[in-house]
Amino acid sequence: MLQGLMDLLSLCWKPFSGSSSSSNGYRGGGENHLVNNHNHQNNNNQHHDGEFDRDRLFWYKDTGKYASGDFSMAVVQANMVLEDQCQIESGPFGTFVGVYDGHGGPEAARYVCDHLFRNFQAMSAEDNGVVTPDTITRAFLATERGFTARVEEMWPAQPKFATVGACCLVGVIYQQTLFVANLGDSRVVLGKKVGDTGVIAAIQLSTEHNANVVETRRDLKELHPNDPHIVVLKHGVWRVKGIIQVSRSIGDVYMKYARFNREPISEKFRLPEPMNMPIMSATPSILSHPLQPNDSFLIFASDGLWEHLSNEKAVEIVHNNPHAGSAKMLVKAALHEAARKREMRYSDLRKIEKKVRRHFHDDISVIVLFFNHDRISRGMGLDSRLSVRSHLEH
Repeated sequence: MLQGLMDLLSLCWKPFSGSSSSSNGYRGGGENHLVNNHNHQNNNNQHHDGEFDRDRLFWYKDTGKYASGDFSMAVVQANMVLEDQCQIESGPFGTFVGVYDGHGGPEAARYVCDHLFRNFQAMSAEDNGVVTPDTITRAFLATERGFTARVEEMWPAQPKFATVGACCLVGVIYQQTLFVANLGDSRVVLGKKVGDTGVIAAIQLSTEHNANVVETRRDLKELHPNDPHIVVLKHGVWRVKGIIQVSRSIGDVYMKYARFNREPISEKFRLPEPMNMPIMSATPSILSHPLQPNDSFLIFASDGLWEHLSNEKAVEIVHNNPHAGSAKMLVKAALHEAARKREMRYSDLRKIEKKVRRHFHDDISVIVLFFNHDRISRGMGLDSRLSVRSHLEH
């Protein structure tokens, strides 16, 4: 029965030709691999860390080096067009990691992947190279302004862009401090050694902005005390204004500016009452964490991973296996769990093509950073810059 359903719904895999630009003006990368050094000028100090392997809808880089140690990276696609994006930028300045989980389409996540790190660099330069929570917040808000301007520009021809958004999770390692900034419900979890016990603790470092979280609903009600419908329970799921689960993002300008909450966007996005103030926000929650010798690794991932794996399970998987391939191992563990929930075999899930696959799991992006504390304590960085990102045009 299952095989018959898959045969009916799934399409045979065929490679698509890469394209340097899409018809809507957003640049895309090649389909067949995650892209190194995408969107940066060539220079002799650029560090090329090898191509990424692919297995059907699965892309991965088992291991590579960044300024403070090793990394592993993996992405699996479920949507017809991959809506997740992720990147690592590392060098003498430190390390910048981003995971961007798009919704409503890929455009916002791609825009963020193109512009957030650039804006971070610009804001850091204004601060004489120093990184503070304010530096990161200003980079987020500059990216939001840029995307809003793009929506304004595209509004006459493609008003749908007003309903596209992206959750944004960023980690910045500057000197011996980790800054974590978040919009939405992606998550970063720290694997921390507990003394000499051999035990490793899972510590969530990011704050999530999802209406299904009690604190998010409380915050929204405090911000909108006169709106009894600021959060609505629909089919067992809490949603902001009954429409969207997350309360913070880049994009989703239809929930921030009244001028975009009108025809011709789809009726399902239009509010029944006037919008007197923004409902969603692009101001990130930021945590500062001084790195300690017992901090072992970080797992950055879009919510597609955490839908199927607990923090503790993810940390256990990374801790009990070799560094190389750890991100791929986490994605596979999530897919096994997704298959188990649907009472099917993992091997059958792998046969299901994109779009149909979305009924079983979301796009998933994972970056694992391992810490080399000798390098961190000595302030060592890469001699050449590392720039790795996923940017897949399907």
